[in-house]
Amino acid sequence: MEEKKRRMEELVKLLNEAGRAYYQEAREIMSNYEYDRLYDELVALEDKLHTTLAASPTVHVGYEVVSELPKERHERPMLSLDKTKEVERLKEFLGDQKALISWKMDGLTIVLTYRDGALYKAVTRGNGEIGEVVTNNAKVFRNIPLKISYQGELILRGEAVIRYDDFEKINEEIEDVDAKYKNPRNLCSGSVRQLNNEITARRNVHFYAFSLVRAEGVDFENSRARQMEWLKEQGFETVEYHLVTAKSVEEEVAWFAGQVQKNEVPSDGLVLVYDDIAYGESLGSTAKFPRDSFAFKWADEIRETTLKEIEWSPSRTGLINPVAIFDPVELEGTTVSRASVHNISIMEELELGVGDTIQVYKANMIIPQIAENLTRSGVKDVPESCPVCGGRTKVRQILNARALYCTNPLCQAKQIKAFTLFVSRDAMNIDGLSEATMEKFIAKGFIHEFADIYHLDQHREEIRKMEGFGEKSCQNLLDSIETSRETTLARLIYALGIENVGAATAKLICKQFDEDPQRTADATREELSEIGGIGDVIAGSFTDYFQDQDRRAGYEKLLKEVKLTKEETREAQIFTGIQFVITGSVHHFKNRNEIKEEIEKRGGKVTGSVTSKTSYLINNDTESMSSKNRKAKELEIPILSEEDFLKMMENEG
Repeated sequence: MEEKKRRMEELVKLLNEAGRAYYQEAREIMSNYEYDRLYDELVALEDKLHTTLAASPTVHVGYEVVSELPKERHERPMLSLDKTKEVERLKEFLGDQKALISWKMDGLTIVLTYRDGALYKAVTRGNGEIGEVVTNNAKVFRNIPLKISYQGELILRGEAVIRYDDFEKINEEIEDVDAKYKNPRNLCSGSVRQLNNEITARRNVHFYAFSLVRAEGVDFENSRARQMEWLKEQGFETVEYHLVTAKSVEEEVAWFAGQVQKNEVPSDGLVLVYDDIAYGESLGSTAKFPRDSFAFKWADEIRETTLKEIEWSPSRTGLINPVAIFDPVELEGTTVSRASVHNISIMEELELGVGDTIQVYKANMIIPQIAENLTRSGVKDVPESCPVCGGRTKVRQILNARALYCTNPLCQAKQIKAFTLFVSRDAMNIDGLSEATMEKFIAKGFIHEFADIYHLDQHREEIRKMEGFGEKSCQNLLDSIETSRETTLARLIYALGIENVGAATAKLICKQFDEDPQRTADATREELSEIGGIGDVIAGSFTDYFQDQDRRAGYEKLLKEVKLTKEETREAQIFTGIQFVITGSVHHFKNRNEIKEEIEKRGGKVTGSVTSKTSYLINNDTESMSSKNRKAKELEIPILSEEDFLKMMENEG
């Protein structure tokens, strides 16, 4: 059963990746045959297990915008848990009973109701008595089963969470907030309570069941552990839990503490609940707490240190985040020397000044935070210019927070996408410079313009010591930069990110001017418009770019850094004016990109989607009912196999 469920999750992930590549990115990562085979396997597993995951491509949950979230009273009040930071108190609680010990996840508690095997309702915890109905949002969580095999009424509780890796990615992309979210819990709360569930779907919310409230007619053998196993059988992911006694609880707490750093799901402690259901229910509850469960909170390890400086770190949204740099201290087994302060409001609240004696800790044993400022010298020296571009800064009050912003629209920190394109595979092809790494380099002032990438060796020592780098990865990056110096003019032009000028268009333009870098940059709008496939819009974008003095100067600097080689043009230009689309798996070529190169060498053009301008669709599965094949047939566009394409090259050549 467990193996089949894992296979189902694997299939959902594979098929969704293939679907996203095909429908959103106009590329294929598997053949239609392979997709259909895996899809059929998933359908068979769903039928066998009577389970359908929310993310499954076999179901389609529509997006919906609502004006407000309805309120609803819980059938049974959701009480808070009594808590302690002492293991001895847990031993007292356990006595001679067995209990389940599990993560106390740091997200948003949700109550799910299923009827007739389908998700009927999802309600947030709210104030414990009244919550908000978020059913449509729950349907787009990453892992909630929409259908289960149990046909009676099932009510369960669990935690909606956003994992740390998703938190980092999503937080970087959000521009409409006063500052970055402080933690995954805040982001999760906002995501679950969206009025538009398309936004919720993009936030990668996961749900972990931690308590079964009701499932009539099922014998759980008076065991909470059996309830959790049963929930897994129904297709739910549950919180990680272990059976524990008073004798083993200390060892188990130590084990969980050792896992905190590796745990992908945010947690702020542990929970114990008696395994014996009847015994736990017989104890009832106090006015505040149920008596069958207990929470354990990590005792924060606090260290005193001295604030050395405030580092101001610009981001792509224009927000400049203050980061506290202090004398290194040991916290939870690691050396810590910096902590994000998030915004000026928090700095003012702490009256934070360089030289102050501060207390620091790790929130949830993971994220470094300032607990208290003991000397409170006051906030001073808020920068008036951006540390990256030198542009003017401005303090803005947004909602409840005051934050510092760079006002320069051309700030390099805001142009991260342009730098990422520059190093991409079809451009300068530099490995090791991901978007996140690029953002760090720009924030540190290593990169102000494209040409600076070719001088990163000047910062070797600093890069080598940065998180995620070491001697080997630093050297690999520098080697990749050196390798990229030998390139073609077309790659360089594409790398500049000129509006409307893609890789194929850059090749056409460079070829027209014999790949001469000066003639190409000096091209007039009239000259460009004479090139087949280049319209007035593209011509205008191209000339506007090189008429800008700063951009032209940046281009000239780049020409001094690279060695340009000529594109191979020996082949007869038999495909001039012909437009191809390539789809499906290939056999005679290494990949579809190799076919594309052969076409472009001969003057042709390759696009991602079938339109009335398409001359030929290349697909080995000529009889496939894929969307591209269907579109080609509708437009009466010939569909070629690789063999047909090879014959075309031979005959025309």
